[in-house]
Formats: sequence, C-alpha cells, structure tokens
Amino acid sequence: MIRSGNEYRDGLRDGREVWVDGVRVRDVTTHPALKPIIDVKARMYDMALEREHQDTLTYIEAGERKSIFNKPPTETKDWTDKIAGIDTVLQDIRGVVTRVGDETVGEMWSLQDGRDVLAEIDPQFANNIDRHIAAVRDTDVFHVSANTDPKGDRSQAPQEQDPDMMVHVTRETDAGIIIRGAKYETAAPYADQAFLKPTYGAWVNDAMSDYAVGCIVKMGAPGVKHICRAGFAGKGRVEDYPLANRFDEVEALVVFDDVLIPWEDVFFYRHTRAAQFIRGTLHRYSAFPYVLRLMYVADMMIGAALWNAQQTGLDKLQGVREKIADLVCYREGINAHLTASIAMAQRSPAGLLMPHQSMLYAGRVFACSQLPVMMHVARELCGGQICVTPNVASFEAEGSGDWLRKFYTLNQSWQSDDRRKILAFARDLLNSDYAGHRLTFAQFAQAPHFNHLAAVYNSFDFSGPLDFVRKAADLSPRVTGGKGA
Repeated sequence: MIRSGNEYRDGLRDGREVWVDGVRVRDVTTHPALKPIIDVKARMYDMALEREHQDTLTYIEAGERKSIFNKPPTETKDWTDKIAGIDTVLQDIRGVVTRVGDETVGEMWSLQDGRDVLAEIDPQFANNIDRHIAAVRDTDVFHVSANTDPKGDRSQAPQEQDPDMMVHVTRETDAGIIIRGAKYETAAPYADQAFLKPTYGAWVNDAMSDYAVGCIVKMGAPGVKHICRAGFAGKGRVEDYPLANRFDEVEALVVFDDVLIPWEDVFFYRHTRAAQFIRGTLHRYSAFPYVLRLMYVADMMIGAALWNAQQTGLDKLQGVREKIADLVCYREGINAHLTASIAMAQRSPAGLLMPHQSMLYAGRVFACSQLPVMMHVARELCGGQICVTPNVASFEAEGSGDWLRKFYTLNQSWQSDDRRKILAFARDLLNSDYAGHRLTFAQFAQAPHFNHLAAVYNSFDFSGPLDFVRKAADLSPRVTGGKGA
C-alpha cells in the first residue's frame, strides 16, 4: 500500500545507529543535516496520496494503489509514466534529488533478469528476488543500494590485508549468513533497506567467493552503523544556499559489524559468476532515471544563465546566445539519448522492457563527461558576481543594505532582491561546496567513467559496422571478427 510521509518518518525511528559530526543521532527525522532531505522524501510519499497527483504517481493493481516508480516496466507506457512522475515530483519540490528509490529499484529488476544464474546456486535464491521485487512494490519502502567498499590497498587482494575492507561472508547459521565490512551509500541513514551488492572486480577467481555476496540489508538492523559525512544543510541561510539547504542527500560509510542476513534476504553468496553477472547488468534499468536527473540539472543551468543574461540585457549578444545554445545542445543531447532508448527499447531475459542498452549507456557517458564543461559554460554566463555577492544578511542590515539595494537594482523590472536571488541560486548550483560535491557525485555515483565506457562497449552491437566494412572493403568471407578482435 502507498505510505504517507509520516508513516515513512515513523519507519525511520527504529533505533538505527547514525552518527553525524561525531555525535550519535537520536532521531534522524529531526536532525538539521538530515531533516530537509527526509522532508523531501516524505513529501513524495504524500504527493502520491493527493488527488491532484494520485493518477500520475500511482497505478492500480489487484485493487490496491502502488507507486508508479516501483512498477517493473513491461511496455513503453510504463517508462513514459515514470518520466511524467519524475517531472511531477521535481516540479513540486523545486529541485533535483537523485536517491529517492526509483533509480535503485531497477537494480532488483536486473537481478530478476539473472534469475537462472541465481537458481544455479539454490532455487531459493531465485525465489527470494521475486519475493523482494513484489515486497518493494507492495509495501512502498524506500529502497536504496549499497555499492562501493573502502577497498583499502588496491594493489593487494582482500585476503592480503584487513578482510573487512570489502564486505564478505564470515559464516553461515541456521538463521542466515553473517557479513562484515562497510559500504559507502547515499541516503542510507534515511532509507528503509538497501540492496548490498559486490563491488567492481574481475570476479573470475574462486578465492574471491567470500566477497561475492548479494542481499537485502535493513538499515536499522543490529550491527548496521551509519557514519555520515558532514552535511551542507544548515551551514548558511537557505536564502544564500537554496539547494544545499533543501536537497543535500547525505552519504554515509555504512559499517556492517557482524550483521545477520536472514536466508530469505539472500540473493547469492560465494558465487563469483552471480557477482560477475550483476556487475555487468546492474544499471540496465537504473541508468535511465539517473541520466534523466542530469537533464533537469541542465535545465537549472539554462534557467540560471538565461535569467542572468536577461536581467543584465546580455541576452541580445550573439556570443551569449551561442553559449546558451551550447547548454541547450547538452540538454537536448541527454533528452535525445533517453527518448531513443525508450523508442528502441529491448526485451530483457525476464520479459521486462529495458531501454536500448548501448543508446542509454552512450547517453550516460555524454551526460556525465560533459557536465563539468557545461557547468563552466553556465558559470561564465552567470559572471563573476556569483562569487563576490554578499549574503542576504548584508542586504537586510541597516547601513550595508541601502548600498547593496542600490547597486543590485538593475531596472524597474529587476529589483535588488530578485537579482540577489538568482545570483545565490547560481552560486549554489555552480560554485559552492555543495556544487562541487554534486559534480563529483555525478561522475562516480554509477561507477567511474571507464566503467561507463565499458558498458557502452559491452552493450553495442558491432555486427553492423563489421559487416558494412566487410562489404565496403571487399574482405574475404574467411575473415572473422567481433568485440576486441
């Protein structure tokens, strides 16, 4: 059943161990670093219950309303419905959030595509994934994923150093498996559960099998400890940092200190082939909402740059229009990849409709690799005032305020308050500590750039280009080729 925002908040009060700035957090829903983003997620839950948004954000199955974001896609409409849902949510919250569930539940669908691989280990494991996909759909939990480990000295195998540098199974019990280690994860302190999966690796050596584990971990389970990075929310007024104070998605080093994973929550363990499969297919669905978010980031850069140019009258200059056109090409390039990936969608092994893989992955490479360039274009368009403008307190104060209102008033239409607001927004989007954090996150959230390129290489159908050149160059029929040939 669809949950309310308060039901979501109540679920977080489960005694979970969360640390921020060296202090144990007693209630994550009220902590200054966590409350703003929890309120955003709670708002998303409440929206699905409101008559105005209900038909866009939910669907009916077996007489019950369920979230459109958790629905496994089987037809094109499922994807267009998800796009409409995301647009509705982001327009309402007036910003962009990445880790809210829809971009991680797709990893479960990837596991369903590998059901036969899981069944090789134990048919129970294959059944577990079916049940958990249904549970996420039916209970509307906030589901995230736990990805990268600390890893330690990467020149050494995990067995040659502290074994906890990568999550591993320490023993079996009648109740389940016991795991130790740690993962970095965005949103874990305020999520219900996480899909814990193996980190990147060759996964061809049986000696690594203790580290080849995939399971569901409840974020409030005994032995789970969330050690958060310092938050951006609350460090400066919201008028000065409107994005950081509302949309900071807090990451944590999630420590698993002898955590029991019940057998019903285990998808695989001690099975390197399963680990290899899930790492190779993990993002076949989840890359779509991830890249879609970057299109909205592009919209924010276009909007901030164009409002600034219109305020100052520079929008009439050809050079300025060309730079804004660069931003538009970036935005529409993302849009084109996403649109084409759905128009050319492919049927998955489990019968789901997955975005065209090489088109989607190429779009991810484009969106992520060009983001730093486009941020600098937007920074140039916004000008140097985004780094020198005083904070709102100076505009409000007697003495300094009169002078600031004088010099920041542009004309009858653009008074100092609106001028200050667009500069503060652009600063937080492009120049602040929060902006730098978000840029780094975008570059690594779904793996480093070389893994993005590997995904393109592994998903692209090379038979067309090879056959075309075979004919054009009049190659002998005896010539054979393929990826890496």
